[in-house]
Amino acid sequence: MADAVLFEFLHTEMVAELWAPDPDPGPGGQKTSLSVLESMGFRVGQALGERLPRETLGFKEELDVLKFLCKDLRVAMSHKQMDSPTDHQGTYVLQDNSFPLLVPMASGLQYVEEAPKFLAFTCGLLCGALGILGFQSLVTASVTALPACKFQVVIWKP
Repeated sequence: MADAVLFEFLHTEMVAELWAPDPDPGPGGQKTSLSVLESMGFRVGQALGERLPRETLGFKEELDVLKFLCKDLRVAMSHKQMDSPTDHQGTYVLQDNSFPLLVPMASGLQYVEEAPKFLAFTCGLLCGALGILGFQSLVTASVTALPACKFQVVIWKP
């Protein structure tokens, strides 16, 4: 349990540092910050994927990989499972009704517009883990009511 709290603190500090007012803002601004968070998550997802047992690297079906990510990988990260993925014509939707990184800000609707910066790292993490498992993908996230969020995963066909 302590490792989840430490990760939440680390994540919050990463977001705060990347969104800190910059005295010399360059081109891109917040889009660059989102890209940095996604890139960090991507690398962490690759590292987690490299540590998986060899039998998990043999997934052939997209849905099996996503079920694995929702259950086993998510439990390793936050000690709880995400809902099973649903397939909407090639776009998989992963629903989490109590996303741990959004729970602290779930007290009001004013924070909904701040939520994407707290999801960028996780989008990159999912994308990196899928890449190690042999699936090129695009992962996006959306929030309509805190602390729930949806991750949309599009897996590219070779």
